[in-house]
Amino acid sequence: MSIEIPQLEAVAQIIETQSFEKAAERLCITQSAISQRLRQLETQLGQRLIIRSSPPTLTDAGVKILKYYRQVSHLQEDLLNNLAGSGDDGIASIAIGSNADSLATWLLDALTPLLNNGKTFVEIHVDDQDRTHDLLRDGTVVGCISASDAPIQGCNCLPLGVMTYRCLVSPDYKKRYFPNGITREAMLAAPCVEFNHKDDLQREYLSRYFKGGYPQMRHRVPSTESFLEFIARGFGWGMVPDVQSQQWLSEGKVIELIEGNTLDIPLYWHIWNLRTDLGRTLTDALQAKAASVLSPL
Repeated sequence: MSIEIPQLEAVAQIIETQSFEKAAERLCITQSAISQRLRQLETQLGQRLIIRSSPPTLTDAGVKILKYYRQVSHLQEDLLNNLAGSGDDGIASIAIGSNADSLATWLLDALTPLLNNGKTFVEIHVDDQDRTHDLLRDGTVVGCISASDAPIQGCNCLPLGVMTYRCLVSPDYKKRYFPNGITREAMLAAPCVEFNHKDDLQREYLSRYFKGGYPQMRHRVPSTESFLEFIARGFGWGMVPDVQSQQWLSEGKVIELIEGNTLDIPLYWHIWNLRTDLGRTLTDALQAKAASVLSPL
């Protein structure tokens, strides 16, 4: 039994566009044709691959099929680029997962040498550093930056470095909320800032240095740049990486709530073990840039 690429493409486009209609438009076929390709593949495999919900979602079997398609596509691009040599047809794309702080501080610098040739295109998926693993496991991305060194079957795991976080506040905020000292009760009564509902750094800080708990008053600011600005304006305390906050600290816009109380988050690069030229080039670029901005593991 063999699986045809057009059928795999149908699954991928339905999930990427979140629509049968848009998937058909992208593949320049009719909506009935895209549905037929999906039905044929499901009949061939004897399993439902996509739940016809709004938006469409993958079944467990569908996750495996999508991952297989992405791996095949990655290998095919690598083969075609090698056959093209130094010609003009070597277009390549790659999907990677990253935490927001890496994307905002050093990831783009690492990717610049790859993107300057105008032939390589990236699709960056952003999630918490503790959850980017899932993007790799389900085939959404080829590689991911993760805080976990737990191996994933069929993937390589390489160390990048340590991202150090500090609890930052504005000078006025510290005076307002901690006039009698920084106690556990004061920390829980003071508003904090978190990136989104997946952001556990503030909770981890309280667990490590204040025996747990979590403030009832919480802001959610899903923007790395605005997150620090939010703190500087005195709206809350939050955890910010050194690589982002150094200038703000030197200018006195923010201060460390308690000097020396840091969280060190290790970062690792996980990538499919496909041994493609683009994968190797990307890995080398990430490791080189990470070594210049992160502390060694």
